[in-house]
Amino acid sequence: MMRLSESDIDEELKKLSGWNVKDDKLHKEFQFDNFNQAFGFMTRAAMEIEKMNHHPEWFNVYNRITVDLTTHEAGGITNNDVNLAKILNSLL
Repeated sequence: MMRLSESDIDEELKKLSGWNVKDDKLHKEFQFDNFNQAFGFMTRAAMEIEKMNHHPEWFNVYNRITVDLTTHEAGGITNNDVNLAKILNSLL
């Protein structure tokens, strides 16, 4: 898996609502009405994540989930990260 160039990442970000680059990772903060909704999102996401075998760095506090995506083997953001970001957005 090849790391995307900065220009490729910029192009992909135009199609990824709410995502940006933070610390060389795709980054987004999701907010829900309550913990149950946040946990439900994580549960639905986990099913897709396992299918991809591409696991995010994520952190949950009550109704907020912070997600960072990078491909460690490639040393940065790859198409796998972009595809997972699209999947996560589609689960909202």
